[in-house]
Amino acid sequence: MAGTLNKIMLIGHTGDDVKMHHFEGGGCIGRFPLATNEDYVNKTSGERVSNTEWHNIVVRNKAAEICEKYLKKGDKVYIEGRIKTRKWTDDKGMERYSTEVQCTEFIFLTPKDQTGASGNNQQASSPSSSSSAPQQSQSQPDAQPQEQEEDDLPF
Repeated sequence: MAGTLNKIMLIGHTGDDVKMHHFEGGGCIGRFPLATNEDYVNKTSGERVSNTEWHNIVVRNKAAEICEKYLKKGDKVYIEGRIKTRKWTDDKGMERYSTEVQCTEFIFLTPKDQTGASGNNQQASSPSSSSSAPQQSQSQPDAQPQEQEEDDLPF
């Protein structure tokens, strides 16, 4: 195979609110941890095992601002992006490495009425905020096919 692929798709729960970093040129990035869980039954002992994997998510510019506004700790979200390893120097002068997911696409999976209390107040008080691009991309595709499927079902 001549080409390569660096793509990751995750569905998980946010471990914290989005932490924003703004730059002088007007750009910004947002960072937040995402937890994914794996549940299985150990074949030798028969007991249920649950493992949690933590991923460092990085979103940029307008996407970061949208995530900061709508994502709260514990919200379920679909993340699509690529894996990137960064080399940096800590306070003691040691070289360190961090593996991150550079987010290119995301879909909020937690219903609006189940988000944090501050998110509910914002959405309820300003109807225009619920018509933003990510909310439309999440609710419109889901709403239209469901209505069509319900109408087309023979039972």
